[in-house]
Amino acid sequence: MQRPLSSESRVSVVLALVGLLAWPIADTYSESTALIKVDGSSTVYPLTEAVAEEFQKANRGRIRVTVGIAGTGGGFKKFCRGETDIADASRPILKEEMDHCQKNGIAYYELPIAFDALTVAVSPKNARLHRQRRRQRARTGDREQ
Repeated sequence: MQRPLSSESRVSVVLALVGLLAWPIADTYSESTALIKVDGSSTVYPLTEAVAEEFQKANRGRIRVTVGIAGTGGGFKKFCRGETDIADASRPILKEEMDHCQKNGIAYYELPIAFDALTVAVSPKNARLHRQRRRQRARTGDREQ
């Protein structure tokens, strides 16, 4: 039976990578190059970096994208202070982070981009692990073998 993913395993990107395509950049605009600043989760970083590179290529250098890895909490702090345009997150935004953004007049859209998971695979030839699992089950009263 499959269980739904917990909120901790959900990877969300606030203001989304899709926002790179439509984000208004008037206040960071210079005559030659605009700048979009992204910071947050190191888990989301590889995806963000790849999209940022392709976006910059597609825009032929007219828009520069920087991607940092301050962590989810650090990314939200910077975002809610108005220091970044996009916050990468490996979890949904917390209530206190929402309040901080609202206090500072920062509006946002939370858009899930990807989901992650952890899978443990064991070879059926690994007899040692199977014996260990049986002993653990016996200690807990689990009769399934």
